[in-house]
Amino acid sequence: MKVFILFASLALAGLLGGCSSEQFYASGQNWQRNECNKLLDAGERGRCLKSASTSYETYRQQAERVKQ
Repeated sequence: MKVFILFASLALAGLLGGCSSEQFYASGQNWQRNECNKLLDAGERGRCLKSASTSYETYRQQAERVKQ
C-alpha cells in the first residue's frame, strides 16, 4: 500500500511539476535504492541494487520490446 501511495504521489508531482519521464524514472530508482539499502542480507541487497541501477535508456528499450 505504501508503494502505491508513493508512486501515485510521484506521478502527481510529475504531472504538476512538468517532470520528464526520465526524471520520474530517476526518482523511482532513487527510492528503490533507498529501499535496497534497508535489506540486511548482502546478497539480496546486491541484487536489489543491481536492479535499481538499470539506466533509463535500457529501461526504455526493454519497455519497447515488451510492447511489440
